[in-house]
Amino acid sequence: MIDHIRLSDDEKSVIILDQTRLPNGTEYLELSEPYEMYEAIRLLRVRGAPAIGIFAGFALYCLARKYESLPYPQFLKRLEEDAEYLKSSRPTAVNLPWAIKRMTSAAERQKSMDGMLEALRAEAQAILDEDIAMCKAISEHGLSLLKDGDGVLTHCNAGPLATSRYGTALGPLLLGRERGMNFRVFADETRPLLQGARLTAYELHKAGVDVTLICDNMASMVMKKGWVQFCFVGCDRVAANGDTANKIGTSGVAILARHYGIPFYVLGPSSTIDISCPCGEQIEIELREPGEIREKWYAEPMAPEGVKCYNPAFDVTDHSLISGIITEKGICRPPYTESLAALFV
Repeated sequence: MIDHIRLSDDEKSVIILDQTRLPNGTEYLELSEPYEMYEAIRLLRVRGAPAIGIFAGFALYCLARKYESLPYPQFLKRLEEDAEYLKSSRPTAVNLPWAIKRMTSAAERQKSMDGMLEALRAEAQAILDEDIAMCKAISEHGLSLLKDGDGVLTHCNAGPLATSRYGTALGPLLLGRERGMNFRVFADETRPLLQGARLTAYELHKAGVDVTLICDNMASMVMKKGWVQFCFVGCDRVAANGDTANKIGTSGVAILARHYGIPFYVLGPSSTIDISCPCGEQIEIELREPGEIREKWYAEPMAPEGVKCYNPAFDVTDHSLISGIITEKGICRPPYTESLAALFV
């Protein structure tokens, strides 16, 4: 299991592996203040929908320790203020508000300060432990679709760095490799923040998986050549009808896969499914800074000064393009309004 989110020895801080430094540097950050935790999420130092949820759980536990001497009403007020602040850092992934709600609900159930910190510590640990189990189960279900030698295209990063262990979209590939299976993986670089180049290629190469990095606009070429048998992607929020928000560019991959007759699967834990959201049009899409397109990876700007930039972090893949949604409970098939709802019965 990758050690990328953990408590400090005194349990007053959360220690994270700074994903913005990969693959060229391995740097850990120790975070104890609300603004540091907010910034870590906002600047993608910790990223991946499940990982953000895990981080938020431990972050709120550490912040709660600062207020343990307060009377219960004041303690709860401070904790809920911090929770709302962290929740505002990124709007699209559902795991962040989901985990925060679990933590504040655990605090509210205590009714007093007796056993409060123990309850919050247990809830944060439960979020992590559940994700580890879910990732293993998702990996098993996804692996059941694959045979030795298959080619798989993935977009963005949905591996161990984005979760707890194995990952979601990368989980079947890593689990299969552990069992001696071989796959050919094509990793989209994933503009503009290059999560595929910096993180997915890093994780798969390190695990001994045959991975080829491609630019996003090369996906059609490798599909046309017959090198891709499946597309596996992660998800940040799945609506009740199966519409799926994932990293910008995912919907384009799904459209290409449909054209070439390639099955397109979404992999994620049930915590990423938002049954209260009827369809993708209701998912708020995060807009990020223009500089990520114009200048982030360059010695000097690669666009004219003052040119307008449109930089959505996510897009929504229509449910009609999705062959199946793989959760820890199995593979959901259309109609998703029925199969996804059944997960919560």
